[in-house]
Amino acid sequence: MAKKGNRIQVILECTEHKNSGVAGTSRYITKKNRKNNPERIELKKYNPILKKVTVHKEIK
Repeated sequence: MAKKGNRIQVILECTEHKNSGVAGTSRYITKKNRKNNPERIELKKYNPILKKVTVHKEIK
């Protein structure tokens, strides 16, 4: 039987891009451990539309 793991797939969306008014979205897919990080995560990732590194937050 397969184990039910604590790792889940989450989507990260750029916070600066929403407020800039530029068309399109910057999203990344990653995995996190639900047991170690129960709150939403924030990572700095590259936004190809704005051409700079920005903060991406987990969305649901």
